[in-house]
Amino acid sequence: MLFPFNIFGGYMAKQLKVIFLGGVGEIGKNMTAIEYGGNIVIVDCGSSFPTDETPGIDLLIPDFSYLIENKDKVRAILLTHGHEDHIGAMPFLLKEFPNVKVYGTLLTLKLMEHKVKEAHLPQPKTVVVKGGDREKISCFDVEFVKMSHSISGALAFSIKTPVGVIFHTGDFKIDYTPIDGDAVNFATLARIGDEGVLLMLGESTNVEREGYTMSERAVGATLEKIFQSHRDRRIIISTFASNVHRLQQIINVATRNKRKIVFSGRSMINISEMAKEIGELDYNPKDIIETDEISKHAPEKICVICTGSQGEPMSALTRMASGDDKIHITDKDTVVFSSSPIPGNERSVYNVINNLYRQGAKVLYGSLEELHVSGHACKEELKLMLSLIKPKFFIPVHGEYRHLKQHSELAMTLGVGKSNTLITDIGSVVEVKKKKLEKLSSVTAGNVYVDGLTVGDVDSMVLRDRRQLSKDGFVTVLISISLENEGLVGKPEIIARGIQFNDDNLEEMRDIIAKAFERFDYKGAEDRATFKASVRKQLNKFISLSLKQRPMILPIIMEI
Repeated sequence: MLFPFNIFGGYMAKQLKVIFLGGVGEIGKNMTAIEYGGNIVIVDCGSSFPTDETPGIDLLIPDFSYLIENKDKVRAILLTHGHEDHIGAMPFLLKEFPNVKVYGTLLTLKLMEHKVKEAHLPQPKTVVVKGGDREKISCFDVEFVKMSHSISGALAFSIKTPVGVIFHTGDFKIDYTPIDGDAVNFATLARIGDEGVLLMLGESTNVEREGYTMSERAVGATLEKIFQSHRDRRIIISTFASNVHRLQQIINVATRNKRKIVFSGRSMINISEMAKEIGELDYNPKDIIETDEISKHAPEKICVICTGSQGEPMSALTRMASGDDKIHITDKDTVVFSSSPIPGNERSVYNVINNLYRQGAKVLYGSLEELHVSGHACKEELKLMLSLIKPKFFIPVHGEYRHLKQHSELAMTLGVGKSNTLITDIGSVVEVKKKKLEKLSSVTAGNVYVDGLTVGDVDSMVLRDRRQLSKDGFVTVLISISLENEGLVGKPEIIARGIQFNDDNLEEMRDIIAKAFERFDYKGAEDRATFKASVRKQLNKFISLSLKQRPMILPIIMEI
């Protein structure tokens, strides 16, 4: 006879499971759930940018179905840091879990709270933590470990479970000279490794890059050179608003060169004020001026720090480049991109750069100057982390499949057995045992589309139609039919968008419609759908053969 309890008490059915809801096989949308018995902690809840395959979509977020189905098990949300790909979907998650505590550093929580406020949701229950803190969360003992990244307040998590320790690196780099002076504590990492780590989840973004990631201070040296060599010009610098250390360096260089600073762009203004308030950003308010005050100062005495480093359509720099901003670009401006394009954003960024050149500005960007350093660990840093943590099992995260594959192979070179590494997909569920990792049945997971106020209701047919519209355009055909004499009234009107027809094309299309009507015994409303389908089919055939395009065709019948 089998008993549900073992001799030590506790259910034998209890499993330690890791559920991957985002951030594997992709860059962005990071979300992982760790489950034991009736308890779940969630690590991060990020969003990702739409692609060319998702026209009109504002945001991609993880599918929360599994968590909603297990709502009573969710005990806490742990946030590694405040980047969009880690907190961008938090307002949507908190709609479902308004009472779950959220743990993170002060800056991370402030950024998250700002997003929640913009979504008009009640503020969540938060717990401010810092490196070195420990929290007991149901059956999990969580130690928070400070890490270096391209944003302040980045954390790794050492999560002690009844089965063993899971170590999640979060996003990190090994910066020996960080701007805040608080470097990664190698002693802590070594101690955690010595105590024993069953499973490590390690970020993989820069695994393809050899060596080490440059220190953030390298950017400061480049900025100093730019300010010195452009003393007679106004300097406009675009960077990520969330990179508070970068903002601090720009502010420091600008004030040393006796320039007034202008923050431009909503997120830049909000985050700079927030970071100042909580002590993450240090500047004298007297050195800051509003956009309207720029004209009161000589151009060479101004430094503008703005959004738009990714070519975002409504960002401050994009508006400046197109001439639609209060700050007008002239040939006396030097514009600096202190960032690198996120994959997929290259075209948008280069469009902005081209427009800035057209306005007469001098433009400095990554390929010309050392203006940006990554916040992610390169290969030697990843090796160092694996050597310190010494995990029995290893699962790479935060990367496309090629990144995950190379990181798992790197782990093997450092002593992690081939059978002890595992590459997962979104929706994968892995049971972590003391002696092995085992893949279980997958859960519902994937992309949820945010389209304006619509969340999750945009299906594949809608996206297919949008892709077709963006590629081949659409044609509206207005057909007037007299019910009295059962004939066409005048010529059909053809309105095209996104496709070019000449006069001959239009006449041929009208003839096709007229001949289709002659062959069709149209009697009224009961024939309307069938006649529309016939018109659509024949026009599609004509346009495809003559123009090699397949626009969406919308026949509209008006019965008179």
